[in-house]
Amino acid sequence: MKKIIALALTVMMLLSLASVSLGEQKTSFKIGICNFVDDASLNQIIKSIRERLTEAEAELNVSFEILEDNCNLDGSVMQQIIANFIASDVDLMVAIATPVAMTMQGMTEDNQLPVVFAAVSDPLGAGLVDSLEAPGHNITGTSDYLDTQAVLNLIFAANPDAKNIALLYNPAEDSSTAPIAAAKEILAQKGVNVKEYAGANIPEVILAADAIVADKMDAVFTPTDNTIMAAELSIYETFAAAGIPHYTGADSFALNGAFLGYGVDYANLGRETANIIISILVNGSDISQVPVMTFDNGTATVNTETAAALGFDFDALSEAFAPYCTKVQSIVTAESFDDLAK
Repeated sequence: MKKIIALALTVMMLLSLASVSLGEQKTSFKIGICNFVDDASLNQIIKSIRERLTEAEAELNVSFEILEDNCNLDGSVMQQIIANFIASDVDLMVAIATPVAMTMQGMTEDNQLPVVFAAVSDPLGAGLVDSLEAPGHNITGTSDYLDTQAVLNLIFAANPDAKNIALLYNPAEDSSTAPIAAAKEILAQKGVNVKEYAGANIPEVILAADAIVADKMDAVFTPTDNTIMAAELSIYETFAAAGIPHYTGADSFALNGAFLGYGVDYANLGRETANIIISILVNGSDISQVPVMTFDNGTATVNTETAAALGFDFDALSEAFAPYCTKVQSIVTAESFDDLAK
């Protein structure tokens, strides 16, 4: 009888301990999101992250407190934002774009606070991860890698006689380094004249756009460069009036007036970034082993207003572009994706 009673007490104790353990399971999380610059693509990512995390709160009976800030291209402000997140004891930080991801990684070397990045074009080249399959550190996320060859194919599909191509970008942005190098190599092999134009801020980008027009270039290529994206609303009419199509690495460029944006669906990228956050915080996944997620870059988004100004017919463009992308879609000029629904 004593053995039975002792066994019963042991079972009760174990059940009690299990109950306490379950009761102490963390269900409330604080997340710090730092955006690199106010532009349509990056803003869409954050909007989608928030929406997915709100869904997860109901699905998983957890809560997320989100601290959000924007450094607007200022490195010192970025560092202060990140320091504030760390001081606020966030459970995880989210880096929107490569410069923020690199700074967050550097500022978490000692505390190993989890960092999830979004819209990092080249995580390997930026030195953020050991591999896409197994990052190996306290950082992982989503990549908006750009297929440069695919974008350049569209230039010659629309204009087989293009001979002078401008490369417009900010040399300080890591997201531009690899695609610009690839573009120069690809265009050199085609025997095309290439000229580089740089801008580190909106006034400089405007001056660069004026120079491209003065040099009578046939087309302009810009990768997923956030500086140029932030300036697009200020330069698209200059290019359109001069008859120069601007080919870019994201649909948000086309939303802001560029002739064409080619790349990922940033709404979906944001949702998948949120799913990674949920996996780490709620499910307890080891961040060093959570693969970086990449996406199909097969969608070409054409601004039909700009296309018309340039003398292009959308149906004819769709036919010409079809062999080089999985989808061709249209958009009109607006400041944000939300504006299209109004």
